Amino acid sequence: MIELGVNIDHVATIRQARRTYEPDPVWAAVEAHLGGADGITVHLREDRRHIQDHDVRRLRELTHIKLNLEMAATDEMVGIACALKPEMAMLVPEGRHEITTEGGLDVVGQEAKLKAAVAKLADAGIVSSVFIDAELRQVEAAARIGARVCEIHTGPYAHAFHERGRDAGSAAVAIEIDKIRNAGHAIRDLGMRFNAGHALNYYNVQPIAQLAGIRELHIGHAIVSRAVFVGMRAAVNEMKRLMREAATTGRPA
Repeated sequence: MIELGVNIDHVATIRQARRTYEPDPVWAAVEAHLGGADGITVHLREDRRHIQDHDVRRLRELTHIKLNLEMAATDEMVGIACALKPEMAMLVPEGRHEITTEGGLDVVGQEAKLKAAVAKLADAGIVSSVFIDAELRQVEAAARIGARVCEIHTGPYAHAFHERGRDAGSAAVAIEIDKIRNAGHAIRDLGMRFNAGHALNYYNVQPIAQLAGIRELHIGHAIVSRAVFVGMRAAVNEMKRLMREAATTGRPA
């Protein structure tokens, strides 16, 4: 059954705009859980632009569903993860000047470093995931470093969907879906879990949720944006409904 991990980073973004105590990301995590989330995702960035160290400590203590910690593969972050022990740690690229993650992690170009990070996380009992583009060479490199999960970057698909009249049947969108589908087949053939995320929203999520073998979607900005108007529980519940509806009405091979 497909699962939904809700990224609550941008609840913290709102709080940090005023450097105050609200809105509380932990409260958001509880509301997301009550709305049907299967897991909570946070990205503890090196510059601490939104989620703070005390947020991840409180989330570890107070949430009752899976915690996925997005992080750069630095000694500092690996150390924090090993102490915190989230259910999953997802290695992502990180740039100080980017607004959000702009592409997948180049596993091919830094296998030795990433393999060492994955080994340390595994020794701490943490499942390692890598956020990668839908490229076979990156999938194969992920397997070589010992990652147990690959999350495919759906940004190119989402941008094509937006630019092509929100039409999942357009040629440009179909090309991006095929890339994700083919990457998913390779991930599963190599014995890893197939997840996906980035820039998914209420209008483009279903073609991705239909893909065969996909286990989790991680979605944040769209859910937090809708929650501003309808509340976190309702926003999560609607996203989960759309995902489950798509997953049960057809799963293209």
